[in-house]
Amino acid sequence: MSIDSKYLNLFIKATEHGAIGASRFIGKQDKIAADKGAVDPMRKELNKINMEGTVVIGEGEMDEAPMLYIGEKLGTLKGPKFDIAVDPLEGTKFTANNQPNAFSVIAIAKRGDLLSAPDTYMEKIAIGANLPKNLLDLDNSVKKNISLLADAKKKKISDLKACVLKRSRHDDIVKELTDIGVQINYITDGDIAGALTVIGDNPKNDIYYSTGGGPEGVIVAAALACYGGQIQGRLILDDDQKIRAKKLGIKDFNKKYNIDEMVKGDVIFCATGVTDGDLAKGVEDLGSEYKVTTFALHRSQKTIKTISNFYNK
Repeated sequence: MSIDSKYLNLFIKATEHGAIGASRFIGKQDKIAADKGAVDPMRKELNKINMEGTVVIGEGEMDEAPMLYIGEKLGTLKGPKFDIAVDPLEGTKFTANNQPNAFSVIAIAKRGDLLSAPDTYMEKIAIGANLPKNLLDLDNSVKKNISLLADAKKKKISDLKACVLKRSRHDDIVKELTDIGVQINYITDGDIAGALTVIGDNPKNDIYYSTGGGPEGVIVAAALACYGGQIQGRLILDDDQKIRAKKLGIKDFNKKYNIDEMVKGDVIFCATGVTDGDLAKGVEDLGSEYKVTTFALHRSQKTIKTISNFYNK
């Protein structure tokens, strides 16, 4: 069952307010203040929407205010029931240091249609659209996955580009990629923006190959689902995290999740730029008003658009 198209603009408004709130802290070296600057106005806007929303992907537990916490109810509690995956400020460090690729992001699906992933690491491979379903597998060697991708895209391996989160845990992956001639494009942070460089008419990268945040993996899956892209993820859980995962309904701790298991049915995705980035231009302070730019997707409506709006100060 699809989500009414009227909700897209309502959720865009929520990320726009979050982005404006965070933008007041750009370059001020205070990650916590920037995060709170995004959370408060975003929560206020979400609570105006006629829905019964439940945060299934958030930034912490109930006692970790100001975050939009897992299990928090949002909206008027009248109307359709939605699962919400949210990061009011993806890139707190980028905002504090006035660096690119900070944005406010949300994904919405009908109740039960988003994977409830605990705040833990997730192995991920992401690729773009128009490729054979379930093409790659985390249990394949890097070389095998790259060969499959090159064949499917009708490219030479040496022409492929891989986005990798720059962490020592990825040294082996990077060595395998470089040994076969793949170009590495590192990112220092920003798991969501990095993974989404595989989409678009002329994507920056052919594959995202990294271990990053589990919640971010579900948000990425929401966007890729709208684009026809693919992701496979596997949670990395220690003993304490396994207990939390069980409470979220996860039974198989070694399960590989394909995109249709992370995001079922219709989904809306909105990302409003705080600083300039790959997804959207950052908030522009025009003196008497703010200009905001949002990258918005709606799966059932096949909506893929970038829009700008203005708000008086």
